[in-house]
Amino acid sequence: MSDNKNAAFLPLGMGVGIAIGMALGMALDNLALGLALGVAIGAGVGASGMAAGKSKKQDGDGSAGVVASDTSERSSKDFDAGDGGGDGGGGGGD
Repeated sequence: MSDNKNAAFLPLGMGVGIAIGMALGMALDNLALGLALGVAIGAGVGASGMAAGKSKKQDGDGSAGVVASDTSERSSKDFDAGDGGGDGGGGGGD
């Protein structure tokens, strides 16, 4: 038997994704769309589970992908939105 336990995440993710997708397909009355969404969701869940398991195995301390950041040295210019007034609209002012 293989010692690779990360390989179990992909079929598990596919099963969960297809179940969610089929539920969506039944709710939307479009099973083909539900199946396609389920495969896509399942592949994403399975791949992310494999990556998380791999990084936990490499780290060994259980902090998979957690990065500490220091926000104490940010200034107000880091958050300047330009002339748009901070709403993202841009304005223009013509």
